[in-house]
Amino acid sequence: MTGLVLLALVVVSVNLRPAITTVAGVMNQVPGVFNLDPALLPLLGTLPVLAFGISGPIGPWLARRYGTGRAVALALLVLAAALVVRATVPALLLPGTFLAGMAIMTASVLVPQIVKANRGTGWWTGLCTMGFGLGAALGAGLVQPLEHAFGGNLPSALAVWAVPALLGAFLIRRTGGSKGGAVTTSGGDAPSTTATGKRAVPLRKQRTAWAVTAFFGLQAMLYFAITSWLAVFLVSRGLATADAAALLAWFSLAGLPASLLAPVLAGRPAILRIMAPGLGLAVALALLGVLAAPSALQFVMVGILGVVQSAGFGLAMALVVIRSDGPQSAGKLSAMSQGLGFALASLGPLVAGLLYTWTGGWELTFQALAAEAVVLAGAGFLAIRGPVVNVEPSRQNSSPNGLFTLARGGE
Repeated sequence: MTGLVLLALVVVSVNLRPAITTVAGVMNQVPGVFNLDPALLPLLGTLPVLAFGISGPIGPWLARRYGTGRAVALALLVLAAALVVRATVPALLLPGTFLAGMAIMTASVLVPQIVKANRGTGWWTGLCTMGFGLGAALGAGLVQPLEHAFGGNLPSALAVWAVPALLGAFLIRRTGGSKGGAVTTSGGDAPSTTATGKRAVPLRKQRTAWAVTAFFGLQAMLYFAITSWLAVFLVSRGLATADAAALLAWFSLAGLPASLLAPVLAGRPAILRIMAPGLGLAVALALLGVLAAPSALQFVMVGILGVVQSAGFGLAMALVVIRSDGPQSAGKLSAMSQGLGFALASLGPLVAGLLYTWTGGWELTFQALAAEAVVLAGAGFLAIRGPVVNVEPSRQNSSPNGLFTLARGGE
């Protein structure tokens, strides 16, 4: 049964990105096919991420009522319905995209809970993280072939992704998702009392919590800006639409190993001290490299960007554990970093699109994203320094510097 739960989790994870990357891979076709004003394309890229930022509490609420497995299954059913509706009813493209984003976030926040309930190791988390990247790659890479397979019908190529969502819902419902069913949530920023009778410092007053949240939000902001506009940028540089979509898929595929290994390597303090700020600088250089590279070198440069960007996502997930003093602290930090982080990330596609529209070129957009990556490096530097996040009673077995060993699957 444990193996079936892991399989179900991976299938669920694979479904949590195609709703975004399928549209990103054919962004140039959307206005003509769906009769959408081109000025609304930045909004189309922003809507799912904005939904991430405001729908985080839905998952825990559903899990308390129905159990985690049923809650995730319900979210995937809603996702499947949203994918069909937005593709078949042009007037509902924007609302359907927003609903799909809400369903994705609802399922996403519960995946770690199911891993923990089944005593999954850090490698479980890594496989689920890879599932995100694999789903993103499949969505971007297959949308064009599927369109051709359906006789040039783009709506059908977008709607067909409801099928794997239904499969994920069936599998996670079949396995029950977790052994316990219900989810215990952290409840936000309410103060707790330590073993000595003293009140713990709320998250909003802990600078490490804000640094981790900033790192999560900034890397997500970069990711969604890149996935929303990379294909459009490549087409503007002379690549065919199909080739641009394939490179967007390559961006995700190239990063799969990095998303798995980054949390493991981050468990080593000596590597973490270099990795946390270094990844931000590496993303900045990779963005400028994509901007400057000729078409013949874009395969290499997009691959490098995919590696460092995916490593940043893996590190962001790992920092929640590494810089928390215990499970309750990790839960509250996860809620804060994902909720506020995705709200910040929603600005990425919008600002990138507006800068392109305003200037008529991509230079300022990529330079602004590179500057943001430098700020990401600063957030990484601050996130690994200072006291660990602690909102729970003291535990004798907690690490004094918060560096839990993820390489051994520490939660």
